[in-house]
Amino acid sequence: MTTIKDIADRLGVSSGTVSKGLNGADDISEALRDKILETAVEMGYTKKGLHRQDTRKLCIFIENMDYYLEDDFGYDIILGFRQAAFKESWDVEVIPVSHDFQIKRPYDPFMLGRNISGSLLIGFELNDPWMKELSTTKVPTILFDNYIRDNPMCGSVGSDSDEGIGLAIDHLAYLGHRKIAFLDGPQGSMISENRMNAYRHNMEKHDFAYSNRFIAYEPYSMEAASKHVSRFLDVGVTAIICGNDTLAFGAIEECKRLGYSVPDDVSIIGFDDIPGCDKCDPPLTSVKQDRIQLGKCCYYVLYALVNGVSLSRNLMRTTLTVRSSTAKAKPRR
Repeated sequence: MTTIKDIADRLGVSSGTVSKGLNGADDISEALRDKILETAVEMGYTKKGLHRQDTRKLCIFIENMDYYLEDDFGYDIILGFRQAAFKESWDVEVIPVSHDFQIKRPYDPFMLGRNISGSLLIGFELNDPWMKELSTTKVPTILFDNYIRDNPMCGSVGSDSDEGIGLAIDHLAYLGHRKIAFLDGPQGSMISENRMNAYRHNMEKHDFAYSNRFIAYEPYSMEAASKHVSRFLDVGVTAIICGNDTLAFGAIEECKRLGYSVPDDVSIIGFDDIPGCDKCDPPLTSVKQDRIQLGKCCYYVLYALVNGVSLSRNLMRTTLTVRSSTAKAKPRR
């Protein structure tokens, strides 16, 4: 087991200096402290008592997602995580991060320097600097809607996209829809690819024909929907499934602008069932993710990793909330 003296010998400094660097003392330079932390991680050093009852600390890192207000997607995930962690007497810190933040602060040294036992990462992109570092991290880490292969210290939590998209297509099939388009989130995102694969799988399960004219990738914004709704309708689509509710809101508005009625001319389904789905015109049918429960699941999987139980992909079930944006299909030329 690596000791403080081992680190001191490697760096050619005193054990007292290493101790100061590991414990955040302010009488050594930031550059030296960073070097001590990076060397400690490289040598596999672990602080004694990191999981003691009086030093139990977890962290939520969040990027590219709003979480301050109750209607924000990330709000309930963080709330659920904190509720579960509070029962086990963990202190939870929420830290918003950016691409630059990750470049300046390597993951493992940052965690070691802050005495953090484990973390949850929400909203991260595949090209983020920390994503590469996570392939070798020794820190228990959970990723929401993302996945790291071949590292037993990293787990993944999300909703079952195949089940969710399947519920949407089953509902539309029951209503007589056969030509169903899918407006997905940004290409290159793991969750977008999962949902696109789910769309293809479930369309094939029903023997429904589809082609590239029936699908599109776009950022999660209302404006993005306007680029594709017209061409979907031009090829005879009678229903559109969207990768999230914001895209669905945009699709509804674009249909109205083009003179089509929702749901009389075209049915629309979203994904997430965020607050506001029941208040749009018409109220939106949406695949529901229980974000409070997702947050709690993130904590439970992280707690397992902290205690040496390695869990990989963990998917929660979805449900379909049916509202007025879907109706029986009316074939259109």
